[in-house]
Amino acid sequence: MLIMLFFSCKGEIMIMEQQNYFKEFAKYTSLNVLGMIGLSCYILADTFFVSKALGANGLAALNLAIPIYSFINGSGLMIGMGGATKYSIFKSQNNFKKANNIFTQAFFLVVTMAAIYFLIGILFSGPLAKLLGATKSVYDMSSVYLRVILVFAPMFMMNNLLLCYVRNDGAPQLSMMAMLGGSFSNIVLDYVFMFPLDMGIFGAAFATGLAPVISILILSPFFIKKLNNFKLVKTKLVDRHILDIVSSGLPSLVTEVSSGIVMIIFNMIILNLAGNTGVAAYGVIANLSLVVISIYTGISQGIQPLLSSGYGSGQIKKVHIIFKYAIFSVVIISICIYLIIFFKCDVIAGIFNSENNIALQNIAENGLKIYFVGCLFAGINIVSSIYFTSIEHPLPAHVISLLRGFIIIIPMAFFLSLIANMNGVWATFPVTEFIVCTISVILIKVTSKKMMKM
Repeated sequence: MLIMLFFSCKGEIMIMEQQNYFKEFAKYTSLNVLGMIGLSCYILADTFFVSKALGANGLAALNLAIPIYSFINGSGLMIGMGGATKYSIFKSQNNFKKANNIFTQAFFLVVTMAAIYFLIGILFSGPLAKLLGATKSVYDMSSVYLRVILVFAPMFMMNNLLLCYVRNDGAPQLSMMAMLGGSFSNIVLDYVFMFPLDMGIFGAAFATGLAPVISILILSPFFIKKLNNFKLVKTKLVDRHILDIVSSGLPSLVTEVSSGIVMIIFNMIILNLAGNTGVAAYGVIANLSLVVISIYTGISQGIQPLLSSGYGSGQIKKVHIIFKYAIFSVVIISICIYLIIFFKCDVIAGIFNSENNIALQNIAENGLKIYFVGCLFAGINIVSSIYFTSIEHPLPAHVISLLRGFIIIIPMAFFLSLIANMNGVWATFPVTEFIVCTISVILIKVTSKKMMKM
């Protein structure tokens, strides 16, 4: 009787634990997904309003300039995610001295890297536009957009840092409110600057640059009321913790930067195959992809504090359960997204085709159907990469990020476009993500076996 009672109680405790894990998972991921969708809408809002105000040339100019935003955002996420991951582990171990040291190093890195981007924007936005492939018809618009975005780089990067730390400091709701507030302000200001005020592409870039400023203002009461556990402390400006931050955050950087580099390469290939119209069509697909990828990024960033704190406190079972919830969510969401895109591709392409350009419409519709086959595999890869980072296994995360960001996708783009033209370009993304996903599954199985022995 006592044995039966023991197993009955044990079973109830396990069920209660799983329910608590699911509540935590649902809370952090739902809030963060909403916030990340908001962040991704920075550029999507620009794409929509630019397409309405400036047509296909405006879309082409914007798409040539957007990769630089990926570099800025990726740098901010690398430092924010890398620092916050280490902070969460030290915090779960009640080691606040090291936790604050990590934050100070991360802050120093943001200031240094943001200053470099700022100077590039002031001095080299014109040459950079040419380097990215801007032709005479779109050069002025591209260079203006680049200059404004780069000048606001300090605000983008500081916003990324603070969002990651506030989320890991037990305030995911505030982090979400800040992301959504910044995004909503961008949509409103995009409309005001581009239509009533007729500020052209400068208005689109200026609205996007103001969004992180508004996001930081929404976060400010958290610091004014001294609710934060992290703070700047006296420490060496450069020490080994910088390497820890960069190592932990590198997958986030690679994910963002690679998307920018891939956009640059795709733009060059498409310019040769279909001209500015093809680049404009790719702009629709690439920017919609940013929103879809942001959902997976939201899930991965949402589970990061739970995985890091669970790993730091030795709750390996919690780590595995939270990760399984994340993968299941990715599968369900990916199926829904692809069904919507497949059956409504004409409507989606039409939203960004204000000139009713038939060639643009046909290229975009075909591209949407092929390109987004890769959603499921991309989602699994992104979540897996953050999983490894959160449990202090950076090497598998680096492998996944580098394979999907550079090593496979770049040669695949040239190879498939050579044998299948535009269809080959669109197929590059799903083929690459599928190959990397296969490798991710193998790495997860190997790591899980090691962790079970801990």
